[in-house]
Amino acid sequence: MTIELQGLRTVIYPVADLAAAKAWWTELIGVTPYFDEPFYVGFEVAGYELGLLPTEDSADGSFTYWGVESVADAVSQALTNGATEHVPAADVGGGIITATVRTPDGSVVGFIFNPHFALPS
Repeated sequence: MTIELQGLRTVIYPVADLAAAKAWWTELIGVTPYFDEPFYVGFEVAGYELGLLPTEDSADGSFTYWGVESVADAVSQALTNGATEHVPAADVGGGIITATVRTPDGSVVGFIFNPHFALPS
């Protein structure tokens, strides 16, 4: 069995100072966040998600999420192929499911099911 990747969906940047990061990105891309909470800030950029996640640990760098029909199936296949669980699957709100795995070489790969995702026409 293989995973059918539906394309890139989201990049999340871990940040130590959420307010400063939000200001920097707002200035850089010229739009305000569509989602702005103390636990996450989200920007819509050309139909894709650019997220800021407050954390003191940014050692893994940014997280890229690939769209999949089933996060559970994608994680299961990745684990079968030698990955290890990084962050277990969770509903992060609005029916959006995410999870990350660590590949055998140490990279972090994210999977996302987002029933609201649609590229602008």
